[in-house]
Amino acid sequence: MASRLWASRAASYLRLSVFHRGFSSVVKDLKYADSHEWVKIDGNSAIVGITDHAQDHLGDVVYVELPEAGAAVNQGSGFGAVESVKATSDINSPVSGKVVEVNEELNSSPGLVNASPYENGWIIKVEMSDTGELNSLMDSEQYTKFCEEEDAKH
Repeated sequence: MASRLWASRAASYLRLSVFHRGFSSVVKDLKYADSHEWVKIDGNSAIVGITDHAQDHLGDVVYVELPEAGAAVNQGSGFGAVESVKATSDINSPVSGKVVEVNEELNSSPGLVNASPYENGWIIKVEMSDTGELNSLMDSEQYTKFCEEEDAKH
């Protein structure tokens, strides 16, 4: 229990220490949904996670609800949720297809979504059923502009 309290305080301290940074990082070779999920494409395979921008707004992630491998996902529809100290937010799939793998590490280390949103904090791997859906997603430049405009409204 004491180590959990220390970890919580350390996380809070670390969040404060990066609060004044500039805009959240955006990875150039990924595609982005307006609901703040990213997708990395490799042929018909897609790796999905939430963006640095999303995790930054959520705060410290304490739980990730994962789908089962084999579950069907549809573009724009929810497949799980991220619970943080601030809120619970649905995770929407940027592509349609079948979940072929889930990041089981998130069950014991949900904070990977904060610490490494584009690498170790990935959420699912999907076998895509329609690669044409990628055309409706944003590239890194479009997503950066989208986030800047969204943040300006708040």
